[in-house]
Amino acid sequence: MRIDRVALFHLATSTMLERAVRAVPPAESVAWRAAARYVAGTTAEDAVRTVHELRQRGVAGSIDQFGEQVGDAAEAERVAEDYLRLAGESHAMADDAWLSVDLSHLGLDVDADYCADKLTAIARKLPPGRRIQVGAEDHDRADAVLGCVLATAGNGLADRVGATVQANLRRSDRDLDRLVEAGVHVRLVKGAYVEPAGRALPYGEPTDIAFTHLAHRLAEAGADFALATHDGVLREALLAALGPRPVEQLLGVRPDVVDDLVARGVPVRVYVPFGDNWFRYWMRRLAESRGS
Repeated sequence: MRIDRVALFHLATSTMLERAVRAVPPAESVAWRAAARYVAGTTAEDAVRTVHELRQRGVAGSIDQFGEQVGDAAEAERVAEDYLRLAGESHAMADDAWLSVDLSHLGLDVDADYCADKLTAIARKLPPGRRIQVGAEDHDRADAVLGCVLATAGNGLADRVGATVQANLRRSDRDLDRLVEAGVHVRLVKGAYVEPAGRALPYGEPTDIAFTHLAHRLAEAGADFALATHDGVLREALLAALGPRPVEQLLGVRPDVVDDLVARGVPVRVYVPFGDNWFRYWMRRLAESRGS
């Protein structure tokens, strides 16, 4: 892993850097112009409009309100209300629109049981055929995240919740078994965080091999899953081996690839984030562009 990628991941979680940039209007304006290609906008209406535009291109969308690492119960409650409102209004969105959420934004660090209850309430409010996808978090939160997803699935809502499995984490084989047994949709990614070697494989060939292994395991199990990677070589090898499996991409990242996949009959879903907390997301996109 190159040092610039590690450094950018640390900067992506730097409150000090974000405050410094956003406190200076010209600097914030420059950052926003660079980030805007990856972000639907600052409001839910912006995200809904983007999802409709994607649908016109034959692409599904998954709406996420930016945010993570909430440590205040009142803020977690506000976020939960926002998601419940989005779920209740999803009938007005494109008919294949989903929601996405990071559980640390939904109060995971405040109270994991509270978070599980809120995730269940949001999933229950979604109409049939929709899901709320739970995003990847760092290794320290992995047990709590998995517990919330399985609790929601155990409430008869396995068809309305999805989980993200990070191929680089050494625990992912075990997690996959539990998610497949519960009937939860899996979004397979390479890995979103810089983790110690004892917890995660290095980026590059070891992670690519793990991703391939997990994708084949999902296919053999007859599980409902998507390949969420911008690694064209890996994606194409798996599509050739497994058939036209759903692919998930990030808004603004190589849109030409999205159109090509649709033209080839490959189902595509694009992650559509919105909100004021766009700065760290943009920094992570920069960090990931320095690695695989």
